[in-house]
Amino acid sequence: MNWLLVVLGAAVGAPLRYLTDRAVQARHDSVFPWGTFTVNVVGSLVLGLLTGIASTRWGLLLGTGLCGALTTYSTFSFETLKLYESGARGYAAANVLGSIAAGLGAVWLGVLLVS
Repeated sequence: MNWLLVVLGAAVGAPLRYLTDRAVQARHDSVFPWGTFTVNVVGSLVLGLLTGIASTRWGLLLGTGLCGALTTYSTFSFETLKLYESGARGYAAANVLGSIAAGLGAVWLGVLLVS
């Protein structure tokens, strides 16, 4: 049953990531990967919120499934590498530092909100 909860969460999280990424990126005329940045920060906030309020089943559905499919470390890494290789090294550095700072801040805020 646990694996089914993860699958159901991921079935929502993956398309949500794709659609959010496309919608956010379409609104910015920049090489900076705002869509990936957004889904990673939102996913971090949701995980922070879940830490204090979720049962194991909700944690599997929303934490592992939804947030696992919503957030994307591999795309973050790939986009950062592409920025660096294209000469946009400032954007690459901003993506790394901004993503880490915003992600940690969002998870901290989520935990704080439910504490």
